[in-house]
Amino acid sequence: MNRTAPAEAAASGTASGTPSEPTPPAPLADVTGLLDGVPRQRGPVRAARVTPDAVAVGTVPAPEPAPASGTGPETAPAPEGARSLSHLLRRAAGIPFTLAYAAVLVVTSLVARYADPALVYALHQASSTDVAHLLRAPVPVLLASGLWVAGGILSPYALLFVVVLGTLERRIGALRTAGVFLAGHVLATLATEIPVGLAVLAGHLPDSSLHRLDYGISFGVAACAGALAGLLGPWLRWPLLALFAGAAVTGLLTLADPMTSWGHLISVAIGIAWWPALRRRGEAATALAAAS
Repeated sequence: MNRTAPAEAAASGTASGTPSEPTPPAPLADVTGLLDGVPRQRGPVRAARVTPDAVAVGTVPAPEPAPASGTGPETAPAPEGARSLSHLLRRAAGIPFTLAYAAVLVVTSLVARYADPALVYALHQASSTDVAHLLRAPVPVLLASGLWVAGGILSPYALLFVVVLGTLERRIGALRTAGVFLAGHVLATLATEIPVGLAVLAGHLPDSSLHRLDYGISFGVAACAGALAGLLGPWLRWPLLALFAGAAVTGLLTLADPMTSWGHLISVAIGIAWWPALRRRGEAATALAAAS
């Protein structure tokens, strides 16, 4: 069957005087596999063929090239030792006061252990917070007495220093931890030495009591332990208080060093007196974190 051009195309071709070229026939649809006489049949869906020319003109997006095996950058997991060191450094950065103070105590403890005994005794005597030194130079001796550890770096109070102050500092910060320690160290020292001076004036103690050797960090550590107990749950609070208060009561009962034992009890009480302020700060920090 022959197909002819439409009448308008033929008329325009005749009017222009030029013969019109016959329109090429439209391609027939692929009817392979269709049934005769059955309308609305769908042929099989065939994937479009992507040719280089179609990609070049931008009608078909170019396929993503598959990455070559072994050529891409690979990030190797950090070694276990490096991760542990990084975790340790992050934790150490949270307790700068405790670590700096501990470093000073390590140095003075090494001096006390390996230096000449006469020199060590002179240093301890100059740092003693006895009544005579407190009357002459209270501020220097109160600071100097906190640079020594009675019993050396392996004494119980040296180990408790790192644990108690480090835990407290992580919870309330360096400045507040230093304030609690200083309050216990200073106030407990004055609370024990002033009665000694008054007893000497009254004639109840000899004059040698004015030069009683007194130095160390135990009062400050006991105060920090008392303050820390208020931030812990009951299962940790009461054992911690019992540890420090029990040791002080034992010292009082045995009369080994009653003034120091009273100082420890007073220091724990000073730490407990910090509970309202520290708890208010904790509540404020919690509310601020919830609001943000």
